[in-house]
Amino acid sequence: MSEAAEDSNRRLLRARDAMDREYAQSLDVPGLARVALMSEAHFIREFKAAFGETPNRYLQRRRVERAMFLLTQTDRGIMDVCLDVGFTSLGTFGRTFRDIVGKTPTQYRQGNAPQRVPACFTMTWSRPSSFGEANGKVGK
Repeated sequence: MSEAAEDSNRRLLRARDAMDREYAQSLDVPGLARVALMSEAHFIREFKAAFGETPNRYLQRRRVERAMFLLTQTDRGIMDVCLDVGFTSLGTFGRTFRDIVGKTPTQYRQGNAPQRVPACFTMTWSRPSSFGEANGKVGK
């Protein structure tokens, strides 16, 4: 990979990291393009080529992922969750959530109640299973 391509990737990652870190803030393409030190059009093109979706769609998805967590792990109202993750309109939040998840926020909350299990089980169950692969024990 050329030095220019590495530099471009680093700048795109810097902008994506800003979206991950500040997803609840008012972010826009001009500001993110400045973080990446690119023009707006070039930033959108390069971001989509690198990550497979536009910067706006990535930010929406990131906000919806956080909303999914808040809907199932807290008892906050849907409007509060909407505002907490950076949406300013309940209608936009609901439509975007449904487009990405396939359910409305209310339907998602009702169908995904938190499961009460011991923390040790949750940690063991969610731990990556690379131990067996590293020791040649998978498939034997």
